[in-house]
Amino acid sequence: MGFTARDYMSRNLIRFSPEMEVLEAAGIMVEKGIYGGPVIDRLGNLVGVLSETDCLAAEMQAGYHGSRGGRVRDFMCTEFETVDIDDSIMDIAKLLHGGGQFYHRGLPVLKNSRVVGNISLRDVLHALQEMEQERP
Repeated sequence: MGFTARDYMSRNLIRFSPEMEVLEAAGIMVEKGIYGGPVIDRLGNLVGVLSETDCLAAEMQAGYHGSRGGRVRDFMCTEFETVDIDDSIMDIAKLLHGGGQFYHRGLPVLKNSRVVGNISLRDVLHALQEMEQERP
C-alpha cells in the first residue's frame, strides 16, 4: 500500500452549496456526525469549507437575534488549504501540524482541480501508524 492521500482519504463526502441555509447545513452535520465539508458551487468549483465552528456562529446568531442564520456563503471559510490526491502522507502531516489559518480537522483532496475526497487528521494518524509498523 502506498502512503498518499489517495490511500487514506474519505471518498463519501457531504458537499454543501453556498446557497444552502447554514442552519440546514448544521443539521446535516449533526445528523451525519461530520465536522464539516467542502462548499461546491453549481459549476463544481471548490469555493469554501464549512466547519462546525462556522455553524456554531450561525446557530448562536440565530438564537440570539431570532434570525434564520443566513446562507452557507456568509459563514464558510474561504481561506483554506487543499491537498492533491497523490500528495504524500508525510507532506500532509507537516501541513496539518504546521498550523495556520485553515480547516484543521480535515483537508479537501483534489484531483485535476476537483474535490474527490477529504483527508482528516485521524486518517493521517492512521497512515503514520501503518508506516511505523512497516519499518524493519
